[in-house]
Order: sequence, then C-alpha cells, then structure tokens
Amino acid sequence: MSETSGMGSKGQHYEQVLEGSDTRVAQFEVRNTTLLSRVQHILHNNPTFVPVIVLVISLLAFGLIAGGRFFSAFNLSLILQQVSIIGMLAAAQSLIILTAGIDLSVAAIMVLMSVIMGNLAVNLGVPSPLAILLGFAGGMAAGAMNGLLITKVKLPPFITTLGTWSIFFALNLWLSGAQSIRSQDIDDQAPFLKFFGNAFNIGGARITLGVILMVVIFVALWYMLNKTAWGRHVYAIGDDIEAAELSGIRTERTLVSVYMLAGLVCAIAGWASIGRVGSISPQSFYEGNLQSITAVVIGGISLFGGRGSILGALFGALIVGVFQSGLRMAGVDVLWQVFAIGWLIIIAVAIDQWIRRVSA
Repeated sequence: MSETSGMGSKGQHYEQVLEGSDTRVAQFEVRNTTLLSRVQHILHNNPTFVPVIVLVISLLAFGLIAGGRFFSAFNLSLILQQVSIIGMLAAAQSLIILTAGIDLSVAAIMVLMSVIMGNLAVNLGVPSPLAILLGFAGGMAAGAMNGLLITKVKLPPFITTLGTWSIFFALNLWLSGAQSIRSQDIDDQAPFLKFFGNAFNIGGARITLGVILMVVIFVALWYMLNKTAWGRHVYAIGDDIEAAELSGIRTERTLVSVYMLAGLVCAIAGWASIGRVGSISPQSFYEGNLQSITAVVIGGISLFGGRGSILGALFGALIVGVFQSGLRMAGVDVLWQVFAIGWLIIIAVAIDQWIRRVSA
C-alpha cells in the first residue's frame, strides 16, 4: 500500500513539473529564396550552364561587333580547327583537375610523343601505325610516372608535374636535336602521321578529322566519368580523398589510372597536332599547359576538384577561340586579346567561388 501511494505522489510531482514546462512547438526559420539564390542553386547543380551561357553571349556579341562574316560557316569551322588541339589537352587536364590535382606537363607530353612518332616513322623507317602505337604507350608511361610520384612518393601534383614538364621538354630537345621534322619529309616517309589534318567541306565549312577526334574524345570521357564506377570514384576522390578511402575506393590505383589516361589523351593529341601544324617541332605548343588550364577553368570545372562536367572544358576552349577570333576580326591588338582572356579566367574563378557557397 505504501508503495502504491509513493508511486502516486511521484506521478503527481511529474505532472506538476510538466504543467510548468514550455509547451511551444519548435519552429525552423524559413529563408526567403530570392531569384539570385535560385540561380545560384541551379548553377551549383548544373555547372556546365555557365560556360554555355557565356559561349552564347560571346557569339551574339561578336556577331554584332564583327558583322555577318563572323557567323560565316568558314569562320566558325576555323574556330573549331584552332581549338581542336588545346581542346584535347583540356580534356586531359580536366581528368586531373577533377581529382583536385593539376598537370603542368600535358603539353610537354603531347609534343614529346609527336617527336617520338616522327623520329620513329620518318628518321628510323618504323611503320607509321607502329610508331603511333609506341607514342601512345609512351604517353601512358609519362602519365604513370606522374601518378606514381604523386601516390607513392607523396609529392604534390603541382610540384611533380612542374618537374616532369622540364624533364619532358628537355627530352624533346634531345631526341629532336632541337630540329623540326619538315612537312615534306613527313609527306614522303610517313604521310599517315598527318591523317587528322585531312578535311571535308560541308556548306562552306571546312571540318578537319582533328575536330571530329576532339569531339569523340570528349564524348568518350564524359561517358566514362558519368556512366561507370571508375568515373564516380574520380569524382569522389576530388571531393574528399579521405572519405573516398574510408568508403573502400582504391584511391592510389584510381589516381594512377587517371594520370595514365590523361597521358594517353595527350599522345593522341600529339598525333593530331602533326596533321594540324603539318610539321613536328620540339618547341611547339609551348603555352599549351596554361591554355588547357584556362579552358578548364572557364569551362566551370572547379580547381578544388570533385565538381564540374568535362564537357565544360570543351565549351571553355570554344569560348577562348570565339574571343580570339571575334577580337581579331574587330581589329583588336593581340595584346588586348590576352588581356581579355586574363579577365575571363578571373571572372570564371569568381563565379565558381560564388556557386560553391551554396553548399557552405
């Protein structure tokens, strides 16, 4: 009986406490979403929208400034030809930047492989298809060298590729004797090296096979990055490599494969560059490294990794080509063309930083 009365008194005590407690329901503040914040969220979820919008605005603006000749089929196809090689380098660079790395050696790898292909096919008489395959193998080996130094020796990507850029450039000069392989010699000994320089006409536009190759490379890499487990691993590593390791991703192997694939793309670009330029020079595309990074940044791929579409790099390369062509047709000096591209880079990075604040 005493136990029952004791329990009753405790229950009354609890009820008295509850009566004095706060009965208000928790409420969460609902932020008023402005038009600007909505745009920010849309761009965050679709980073490729930014370069597409910039490309369309650029085309319209330079069409008004330069007149109807800017929109001529020949001029537009010429822009595609001019950005084809840098576009391929931007594709390789995109793979690296998506992992939160950077590769300052992509252009040096490309030129080195073109020199190797040329020396083998023209100077040593190796069949052109075999020389090209050996160039592809060399590109993958160069990429593997970068990847292993980064994953096994734990060197920063910037320092690693800065060093290998000097190594590959020196090898270019050594293998070539600092001499170019002339177009006439390539035509006589190994014309297949110029395969991607062949072109066909469509309604006044002149489309080279090198332009077709660039588009094929971007489509293939887009599929690999968006439709395969390997691609999801690449994005996961760029977003947070420690979290990727904890989730079971073999990060070192994936990173090495990324650098090897980038090296292969550079070697393919090396083959295409022979057809584009017509000759093989160990000092060609000297600024290709910076130009590839420019295309990637303008294309909306975050330098911090893990965000962006590789197709954005294609649009970024086209934007640079449109600016250069439009400013040239408007009579703007080359100095101010470079000035404009510099501002494009700064604006692109600022927009990327603004979009990233959505997740903050």
